Amino acid sequence: MSTDAAGHAPAAASGHALVAEHTVYACVMGSRAFGLATESSDTDRRGVYLAPTALFWRFEKPPTHVDGPREEELSWELERFCELALRANPNILECLHSPLVERVDTTGRELLALRDAFLSRHVHRTFAGYAAGQLKQLRADVRQRGAPRWKHAMHLLRLLASSRDLLRTGVLTPDVGRAREELLAVKRGEVPWDTVERRMARLSEEAEASVSRSPLPAEPDRARVADFLFRARRGSALGWEPGAGELSRGPGPGAWSGDWPGT
Repeated sequence: MSTDAAGHAPAAASGHALVAEHTVYACVMGSRAFGLATESSDTDRRGVYLAPTALFWRFEKPPTHVDGPREEELSWELERFCELALRANPNILECLHSPLVERVDTTGRELLALRDAFLSRHVHRTFAGYAAGQLKQLRADVRQRGAPRWKHAMHLLRLLASSRDLLRTGVLTPDVGRAREELLAVKRGEVPWDTVERRMARLSEEAEASVSRSPLPAEPDRARVADFLFRARRGSALGWEPGAGELSRGPGPGAWSGDWPGT
């Protein structure tokens, strides 16, 4: 990123420049990550960028998310990404567990090492809430068009199974594995809607029954995530990376006791 004569970052950074120059983690999502890709599948890319700390010291703040620059690409600023992950946002959590990682640096590796810190029993509420909204839309499609959007129905089944298995095992696995052909049959419209709807109801019931016995903690580990974010911001301000040297020592904001460089 260019700087002015005083060595400061520009007042406003291009969103695409932030993605190009400050991405800490990038992966492929969608059907390719879920093991459901066909020859016609798009490549959905997701990423996380760490906006330079200096940009937050100005009136115009860096964007919390950026579309592009490639088609089907979306990136979040690190703090926004962590906020959504702590809320158990299904799309964000699945992004953290993608098997198709395209780019990762030191900060990104530390983010991935925190995957368990974001998981909690809150996933039941958020996944179920998202699923309820999708099911409502599918039923509206059936009333209006005589059939649901079968691709959406397939992905909803996948999400419900993923939620159930996460609550049962404490592990989020995006790839559908042996369920691939069964789900693709739904996408092709080969399974009657009432059968699909019954499967959805059964998966929802199984997820509900798994909550009380789930190995997941009741709450996410916000303290670990806050410590990571603090060190990432501080590392950006000092020109260091979190996890490097003195920056990685201590539990958080109160741990810094050394002089700032140049003082």
